[in-house]
Amino acid sequence: MPQFSVELNEHVTFRVAYEDADVLVVDKRSGLPTQPGKGHQRDTLLNGLFARYGPALQKLGAARDFGLLHRLDKQTSGLLIVGLSTRAYDTLREDFKQRRVRKFYYAICAKRPKQPTGVIELPIVETGGQEGVPKVAHITRGPDGKPAVTAYRVLASAPDDAGIDEPDTPRPTLIEARPLTGRLHQVRVHLDTIGCPVLGDAFYGPKRFTRASPRLALHAHRVGFTHPVLGTTVDVRSPMPPELKRLIRSLGIEWSPQQTEAPTDSE
Repeated sequence: MPQFSVELNEHVTFRVAYEDADVLVVDKRSGLPTQPGKGHQRDTLLNGLFARYGPALQKLGAARDFGLLHRLDKQTSGLLIVGLSTRAYDTLREDFKQRRVRKFYYAICAKRPKQPTGVIELPIVETGGQEGVPKVAHITRGPDGKPAVTAYRVLASAPDDAGIDEPDTPRPTLIEARPLTGRLHQVRVHLDTIGCPVLGDAFYGPKRFTRASPRLALHAHRVGFTHPVLGTTVDVRSPMPPELKRLIRSLGIEWSPQQTEAPTDSE
């Protein structure tokens, strides 16, 4: 049996949303770490991927992140792109760098933004990451900040009087966010900065909103890219998870997936 750098764990489950010989798009559940780290050496998505695609991922090696082209936070659910061949990984890595890969998130937020659509351009710096200190993101104007850009649009909002335990918290809102850059916790910190914290977020926004959702109310629902070998357009969707559907209904937000369909491909 070949030796693998990442321990295999066939009990880690995930949904395959797209697959061919070069590219894989998987749907990760909330609560599942993307890759091994402290306290999670064998119960991550990458452990499950190695159980099914071990030879291809091992061939890519640590220098190519064992095929992982991007990450999702542990509590964020949704779509992740994985390279299965060197050519595919290298081409898609460059596409990510040049902002040619399109990623879209559903975010259930505590408030409605002042504008129904917009672009947030605020640099982000990471802090923490030492022993016992979680890594977090901050908006900064200093020289150490990295450019970060997030486009957003409102999909649906609750009625004016549907506050969350607070009379001054009107209109919980479902937002679609499209990060054009890939900074740590970018969507979460950008939405919080414009006064729209994501429900269930334990790091950003007022603490009272952490209890308003059973999990972080963020879901990577769509990815689009040019196939690195075939040259065709790949556009993959993931439905809203059941627990977030229930949250939307409980907040009085009237929304159906059809409302998401808009000319976003040209953005």
